[in-house]
Amino acid sequence: PAHALWYDRKKYVTINFKVQKPKDVQVDIHCKNDNEDVFYNELYFYDKIQIHDSRERVYDRTINILLRKIKPDYAWPRLQKDPSKVKLWIAVDFDNWRDWEHEEDEGKEEYDRYADVSEFVTTVVSCCPAELKHEVNGKKETLKGFNVKLQDTILFPEGGGQPDDHGLIADVPVIRVTRQGPEAIHFVASPLAVGQEVQVKVNWERRFDHMQQHSGQHLLTALADTMFGFKTTSWDLGRQRSVIELDTPCMKPAQLQGLEEAVNEKIRAHVPVTVQLLSIDDPAVEKVSRGLPEDHAGPIRIIDIEGIDANMCCGTHVSNLSHLQVIKLLGIEKGKKNKTNLIFLAGNRVLKYAEKSYSTERAMVSILKTGPDEHVEAVDKLQKSVKLLQKTNLSLLRDMAVLIAKNFENNPQKGNFFSLHKKEGDNEFMNIIANEINTEETLVFLTVGEDKGPGLFLLAGPSRSVAEMGPWVLKMLKGKGAGKNGRFQGKANSLAQRAEVEVFLQQHCKHQTSEEE
Repeated sequence: PAHALWYDRKKYVTINFKVQKPKDVQVDIHCKNDNEDVFYNELYFYDKIQIHDSRERVYDRTINILLRKIKPDYAWPRLQKDPSKVKLWIAVDFDNWRDWEHEEDEGKEEYDRYADVSEFVTTVVSCCPAELKHEVNGKKETLKGFNVKLQDTILFPEGGGQPDDHGLIADVPVIRVTRQGPEAIHFVASPLAVGQEVQVKVNWERRFDHMQQHSGQHLLTALADTMFGFKTTSWDLGRQRSVIELDTPCMKPAQLQGLEEAVNEKIRAHVPVTVQLLSIDDPAVEKVSRGLPEDHAGPIRIIDIEGIDANMCCGTHVSNLSHLQVIKLLGIEKGKKNKTNLIFLAGNRVLKYAEKSYSTERAMVSILKTGPDEHVEAVDKLQKSVKLLQKTNLSLLRDMAVLIAKNFENNPQKGNFFSLHKKEGDNEFMNIIANEINTEETLVFLTVGEDKGPGLFLLAGPSRSVAEMGPWVLKMLKGKGAGKNGRFQGKANSLAQRAEVEVFLQQHCKHQTSEEE
């Protein structure tokens, strides 16, 4: 057996096995050292432990085991159940052993170090070709890649209102992680060899952000219920902000302020957040049960915010409310079916929001030449000025439209075709011109907008010509529109071919004139 040191805590027992450069570690426990010597340690513990919530870490010179007690706050005077079976290879770690009855951390800080695993070594179990429907910049795409199953994983599959983790498997980016029963399916772009030992790395910045938002949601949900009786019916962890749907038609400003003060008070109190894994038939499950997925497998996972909330949850969470840093309630919105959406930010998102808001504020100071307290008044004045200018400009455009039409009508050599493009203008501007021109005899082609960009168009004239040429104009301008009674108008995605359209329409009119002659 390997030499071992152990010590006791309120909720945890720690054992450190001394092995030089251990490999092939199995928590039976047996392993080999760098000289290929095999070590095997067997113990009958003093009391029961939670096997699903105990952890191990392998280092160059030690294998550290952290055991979670079934009965917390119950001291273990020795590591073994039978005091007569003395193991010479076990010793007490007097440097870490101390009377824990009056300590507050309960070994939590050490447990956190075990819990926050960002890198992990495991084995590829299977790798199959697959496709993934993926959204990139608002456009849906189908990606071809591979679904990979690992012997174990630290990457969280999406579920419980929380998005999935991103990360790497052997330096291959993981694009999506989903759950199929008890299995996590990793979608990657490149294949991985079955049986290959791989290192898994989690994108810790994304993971920690999700931990903060998810634990923040649990805290808000619990206190909204306790303080006001508002039940949470659903929630969404968004990219920019998170939303909790509360089963209430409204929420008063005083309630919003009171809830924000209460959650931040709990954060300052650094309340522990622990994970319990219970069997499906454990009586404690009934107290927190809200229904399980049909494909659920394995133990029931309970997230316990000490003295505040205990609920089933598959997501990732902080180990202490102090890790949330701060929660900011941005406000409420009217939800579906007489419900209210509570919008919030937690942790680093609050800091980023404050930084962005400050940058915006400094930019507004530079533009408006006023202090932050005067920004609303300054923008209000600008809006009123813009509205007045727009009204004046619209009046001038209307007058201009009339003059343009009259100028054409008064021209003795006007012909039977009129074309005009203007950067500024709208549908009303074009229709005024068309109304002032005798379109029973004249074909009118009008456009407004960027010279080679998007804009508006109007084709007016003899009904037969407009019905014939309208669809062709629409196609040339890559637009959308419709027509009737001698008018065809719509939106143009591109006015780049306007000149070609004008030449074609002009030739059409000349052909019509020659036929009449």
